[in-house]
Amino acid sequence: MKRRQVLILAAATASAIAFGSLPAAAQETVKLAVGQRGNWDTSVPELGKRAGIFKKHGLELDILYTQGGGETQQAVLSGSVDVGVAAGTLGVFGAFSKGAPVRIIGAQTTGAADYWYVRADSPLKTIKDATAETTVAYSTNGSSTHTIVRGFTKAYGLKAKPVATGGPPGTFTQVMSGQINVGWAAPPFGIDAIDQNKIRIVGRGNDLPEIKDQTVRLLITNVQTLQRRKDVIDRFMQAYRETVDWMYSSPQAMTEYAQFANISEDLAKRIRDEFFSKAMLVPDKIQGIDALMADAVEFKNISAPLTKEQLNELLQIPAAKS
Repeated sequence: MKRRQVLILAAATASAIAFGSLPAAAQETVKLAVGQRGNWDTSVPELGKRAGIFKKHGLELDILYTQGGGETQQAVLSGSVDVGVAAGTLGVFGAFSKGAPVRIIGAQTTGAADYWYVRADSPLKTIKDATAETTVAYSTNGSSTHTIVRGFTKAYGLKAKPVATGGPPGTFTQVMSGQINVGWAAPPFGIDAIDQNKIRIVGRGNDLPEIKDQTVRLLITNVQTLQRRKDVIDRFMQAYRETVDWMYSSPQAMTEYAQFANISEDLAKRIRDEFFSKAMLVPDKIQGIDALMADAVEFKNISAPLTKEQLNELLQIPAAKS
């Protein structure tokens, strides 16, 4: 009798696994470091988690939010997380060139919705008006906002002083209190202040032609994770792609994002439609590599362009499944 019960239980278990009725047992945890909580583009993991897309692929996400790409990259390099979301491209190039065990598994953002602003009473009309006494914010060293500020400096011949200010809330406080002249933010943060005429936009990341067509932020992992958990990384990227598709096709995505970002659904839709085309979030191709490497050399992230062999080693984007 006992033997019969064991056989029946074994058969039932095998059947349950085959038909996917034991999702809890199949779930694997993926630890993420994600820059800038609440931005539309960095919300892919959270929204995919809410929609059950990552769970469908057998993944449970444990999300840690950081102040910017520099912190995200460090969390990946230290091995405290499996995947970094929104690491600055030039910072990743620099770390890899110095022997850091980092690999690129996808593009996170191509182009930039980030914007730079001043208080409404500021004499600055555009970022081009910045002088040697002007302080201009970016998030953290090695981040994409750091790259964009250096791009402003190069394009417009600015002598302004770049200052790392962390995330948008802390930056906003420093701007409004007069500690920083030009702040940075990304939607949805600051849109209400713009509408209320408290602040004015003086520059956008996409004002720079070279930024508009470049992948400025990346999805990254470390070598150890890629070697030990390649199947998990492959499933993560498949779920990530499916989530991006869902975010641009399902009305439910607007509801979930509005709840997550604590904004109205109308504002959620405005942010998506005005600031983020779907093409900006497609993860399958790193765009503008030659120009990015030229900037990395000029800004001393790397001493020389990465070779073809180095790029083949660095770029480990899992193939999309049909």
